[in-house]
Amino acid sequence: MTDIQTRSGAGQWRIAIAVAQFNPTITGMLLDGTRHTLAAAGVADDHVQVFEVPGAWELPLASQRLACSGRFDAVIALGAVVRGETAHFEFISAECARGLQQVSLDTGIPVAFGVLTPENGEQALERADPERKNKGREVAEAAMDMIAFKAEVTS
Repeated sequence: MTDIQTRSGAGQWRIAIAVAQFNPTITGMLLDGTRHTLAAAGVADDHVQVFEVPGAWELPLASQRLACSGRFDAVIALGAVVRGETAHFEFISAECARGLQQVSLDTGIPVAFGVLTPENGEQALERADPERKNKGREVAEAAMDMIAFKAEVTS
């Protein structure tokens, strides 16, 4: 695991995390990695709110509501869509990604994409596990980078 740097101003940032409950073992690991990274960077625990949604399909709408609330500097969307035997995987993963990007573009609030789209369960575990690839860390870092970017460009 890499060391996480404290970020200037992070104690004031307000971050929403929308987490899909489908594939809960995977999304739980993503959430752990995300929360640990935010805390280590100095984001106040009471400035991070977690919202559960049924699955990846619901993440864009939830993220839109969170972004439009005016309460958050960024939204982190966490989910896992594992390839199966039907085309369902392609529809859900593509539309989830498109929807989350659209929310960010429409609202100007960064929406960090933490939705895994692995070929199988083992790949999902490898990517989600905070002791292995820790994609939760990566998505938290992306959200914080975009908050800092937005502040730099608008100041």
